[in-house]
Amino acid sequence: MQKLTLIIDKRKELSTKYKKLIESSDNFVIISHNLNTAIKIIQENEPDLIVVSDSIDEKLPDFCKKLRILTFNTRPAIVALSKSAEVDDKIQVLENGADDFLSEPINSQEFKIRIMAHLRREYESNVNFKTMLPTENYSLKTLKRAIAKKNSWACLLVSVQNFGNYREIYTELASDKLIQTYCAIINSTLDKDDYFGHIKENEFLIITTPIKAEKVASFLAFAFDAVSAKFYSEEDAKRGYTILQGDERAGRRAEFVFSTIGVVTNEFKQYSSVQEVMNSLIQTHTLAKKPAGSSYAIERPRLSAIGAILEKDFNNKVWVLEEDEALSLLLSTTIDLQGYDVQTLNNTQTIGTLASSDVSFSVSPAVVVIDAGSVDTMLGLDICKTLKEDPRFVNAKIIVTSVLHDKELILDSGADLYLPKPYELLTLMHWIKTFVKEANTF
Repeated sequence: MQKLTLIIDKRKELSTKYKKLIESSDNFVIISHNLNTAIKIIQENEPDLIVVSDSIDEKLPDFCKKLRILTFNTRPAIVALSKSAEVDDKIQVLENGADDFLSEPINSQEFKIRIMAHLRREYESNVNFKTMLPTENYSLKTLKRAIAKKNSWACLLVSVQNFGNYREIYTELASDKLIQTYCAIINSTLDKDDYFGHIKENEFLIITTPIKAEKVASFLAFAFDAVSAKFYSEEDAKRGYTILQGDERAGRRAEFVFSTIGVVTNEFKQYSSVQEVMNSLIQTHTLAKKPAGSSYAIERPRLSAIGAILEKDFNNKVWVLEEDEALSLLLSTTIDLQGYDVQTLNNTQTIGTLASSDVSFSVSPAVVVIDAGSVDTMLGLDICKTLKEDPRFVNAKIIVTSVLHDKELILDSGADLYLPKPYELLTLMHWIKTFVKEANTF
């Protein structure tokens, strides 16, 4: 990643000399000859290192103190240059916020090595050591610099979905290996001018050019799905999903990990702040999200236009198909009292009938609770399979209750959760609440 150094020095010849000494492909250097411009550069670009000379129109200790207050959140390294070699002057400057004090004239090689050492320390303090990628703070700082430069850029918000479930089942060591592998794949698609860093542990920010963005997103979606199954056991890979364990989550079906990618560029809209870019990225990322399988979405003019993105109503519909009439009444009453829009379906008006292609309805349910039926017929499992194959129910979560304690048989039908009978109403309500929330995230 390219670092940024700011030199604040009124002397044109010496400041140019210092810039030539330390500028490289890894370190971009900006010179400011006055304090007002320097402060503006600091606010817009958040440099990693600031070299400040006592040639400025302010006392060096006072200005170092001001710099430290101004950059409190980003904490760049501050190197002070002075014609003085007095110990008291050095102490005063260092006490007021400088990280280093160099007396002029200074040996060119020493100056270069000291600056590189400070930049190395700054880099190491902003790196995730599992992936060796910059942390969230540095990613947001780099995005801020991209916005300030006014050049064409594209940002990709890349996430690994179902990561928490994978870590719970396969341990932290395996999940770290999964993330490291994906990082290696991402790195292979980028070049030295691109930026790649963390937003969260399983969420990344890529800054590249608009012309490359869609190619990168398309390749990453394909590549992740091509390798993700290799991180599961042979049994899980053959089954096509995993089963969560533990007292609370036992019997829940967990889909494999997949990657979701949102892309925005400044081709169609000029962004003025990091928050504005991140809000657009999150919206586009949400549009790209599917229940399973990697995908991406790119902001187009129609997406950034006023009124192009409509607010979606919160879906709290719950369908209940329970053969036991007394239990069906109890369930519908309890679910209704919790504020959900519940619909009870009987044997003559089954979910299978309502889900048929010639029947229309305004909104599919967020959650469907299905009784698997008798041990002999298991009609509920056929209904579950029908719903899972219907694209209108792609976001619906299905809870299958059953007296037959065959977890894999029920989950193989497409159920998101197997709840063995008899069960506690509190347990069922907990899962309805959880699944309604999940269904509304897509």
